[in-house]
Amino acid sequence: MIPSVATALDLPFPSPGGSVELFLDLYTGDSPLIPAAAFMLASGGQRSSPPPGLTLLDVPGKCLEGRAFGAYVERLRSAVASAVRQTDVHTLHLHHLAFGGSPALLRAVPGARRIALVHGTDLLFAAKYPEQHIVLQHCAAASDAIVVPTKAMADRLLALAPGTARRKIELIPWGIPDHLLSAAVGSRPRRSSHLRLLYAGRLTSEKGVETLVHSLASVPAVELSVAAPPSQFHALAPLLHRLGVHVRYLGWLRRPQLWKAFADHDVLVMPSTTFEAMGLVALEAQACGLPVLYQPVPGLSETLASSGMATDFTSPSALVRDLTRLRSTPGLLDALRTAGRANAARYPLSATAAALTKLGEQLG
Repeated sequence: MIPSVATALDLPFPSPGGSVELFLDLYTGDSPLIPAAAFMLASGGQRSSPPPGLTLLDVPGKCLEGRAFGAYVERLRSAVASAVRQTDVHTLHLHHLAFGGSPALLRAVPGARRIALVHGTDLLFAAKYPEQHIVLQHCAAASDAIVVPTKAMADRLLALAPGTARRKIELIPWGIPDHLLSAAVGSRPRRSSHLRLLYAGRLTSEKGVETLVHSLASVPAVELSVAAPPSQFHALAPLLHRLGVHVRYLGWLRRPQLWKAFADHDVLVMPSTTFEAMGLVALEAQACGLPVLYQPVPGLSETLASSGMATDFTSPSALVRDLTRLRSTPGLLDALRTAGRANAARYPLSATAAALTKLGEQLG
């Protein structure tokens, strides 16, 4: 079957992050949930082969501003236009309203229906870089529908692009692989008097890991493991050394490895400082029976609510109080596991794919 959807992430394959995992989950594999002509960038240091259904574009010069950005988008447009037949593409899925992928797709296939899917990084970069702000506003205006995973993301988008027609905004939550929701989760006995914390994700400033580390310096009886990209963890190492905080570094784990690592910990920590589009890693942890301790920022508060435990990672006293509760209150971790599994079950990836497909048909 010839895919009628075209989509792109102008990120090198493989790249870390929930947006990338969602993209690969939806469009790639032997039996993709949404058959598509899906594109990412080729990486010079690439070690792993792309999954079926993903085409890598050898387009150098990724950037954010200036004349170089315009030239980069044109190279992307040319590469996409060479890889697809316009008459075969009925719908564009524009992942990210900023960056180069969405404007390149709009120019490469101008006659297709346009569904934009808003992520956290495009909003963050549009707020920081004037040219990306312009790209976001242009792509929002050019889209027939704009999909947000949480109401908080709609609020952020409208703050950046207040001229966006509200009627175009559709709330479709992101999802996690269905097999995680159907897998059995056994009992999780504590293996140590210490509480075993896990952080999994990128270590960029908005993720709040530096705040977490500062607060943990005064917290007794905890062990912290970090699964993050190597270069980002190495950049964090001097702070860990200065504060005397010991961290067990797990490397950047492939998702099946991460799902196994969940079983070796007591709590996933989400110390994000600004907002989260959805918090997919938190939902994956809940599906695997790992409770979540989180900063109640927009997005996470909506996705997790009372199924996780909210705390203030910026306050060592509050963090000590809540970690002590988790460690010493009988039945609390088990109750959070039960609530977390029920919450994660609300977000199957198949439902996300079905809703996006239905939206495309409605636009037709």
